[in-house]
Amino acid sequence: MLSAFSIFAIAAVVLAFILILMGVKSVPQGSEYTIERFGRYTRTLPPGLHLIIPVVDRIGAVLSMMETVMDVPSQEVITKDNAVVQVDGVVFYQILDAAKAAYEVRDLERAILNLTMTNIRTVMGSMDLDELLSQRDKINAELIRVVDDATEPWGVKVTRVEIKDITPPADLVQSMGRQMKAERDKRASILEAEGVRQAQILRAEGMKQSAILEAEGRRESAYRDAEAREREAEAEAKAATVVSQAIAEGDIQAINYFIAQKYVAAFGRFADSPNQKTMILPMEATGILGSIAGVAEIAKSMLSDDSTPPKKKPSPWKGDKQNSPDN
Repeated sequence: MLSAFSIFAIAAVVLAFILILMGVKSVPQGSEYTIERFGRYTRTLPPGLHLIIPVVDRIGAVLSMMETVMDVPSQEVITKDNAVVQVDGVVFYQILDAAKAAYEVRDLERAILNLTMTNIRTVMGSMDLDELLSQRDKINAELIRVVDDATEPWGVKVTRVEIKDITPPADLVQSMGRQMKAERDKRASILEAEGVRQAQILRAEGMKQSAILEAEGRRESAYRDAEAREREAEAEAKAATVVSQAIAEGDIQAINYFIAQKYVAAFGRFADSPNQKTMILPMEATGILGSIAGVAEIAKSMLSDDSTPPKKKPSPWKGDKQNSPDN
């Protein structure tokens, strides 16, 4: 049997072992422990191995320092234009100061959750439904700013607040669908009218350019015709001058030029007559050729006189007396 001393020694060793175990604390990575001495906060234990005074010191709160995600339950929100929508979301937060998170607020997660839900109703209730559905980034940014400012005294950093889903009532969804369809029909009608208008403008521009080009063509044609008539008149005037000079020099036969001209014109009218199929020429018609030949000689002699000194030349009409109308 063991003596009383042995029993005491064994009890002392066991007690010492228990006290050592109570005084050695290992804090895992991503967590921090708060230490309380006689109920008063003294310090925070970071991750690692630490020694505390057993019985005197104790673990006050075990806090996770990692970023934590928390779902925001669905709730009804009345928008600025009195539309009721169902909204749910998610909030991400991280504890930066373990002492504040443990002793500044009771039930930290519940406090953050209620604060987020309240601010969701406040922020989204100040917006119209269309703005609510189209500007989620603006809503998220405003919620982060408000919730983060409110949780700063608790040693918490709210990193993100995201709206997961916004569900309008079924009848409102149907009305929005009809509105969207009407808006798209309106845009299609506007685009169609714009296309017709543009086509008419282009068609009018084409007709305008065509009319301009046609007018320019007529103007050019008229200019060319006038130029041709002018040159024809100049040639006629020059021929008359040549004949007049020949007459002035004593070549009376040059008068046959005018006679031959009228003679040829008259024959041309006979030939163009639609009722005349057979035409009988008089014997004097052969004299026309002689008269024309004489006029050609006069023109030739006058053109040669432009480059050489004037010299009296025999009249071309004198050699063709047998072809004159007098013979």
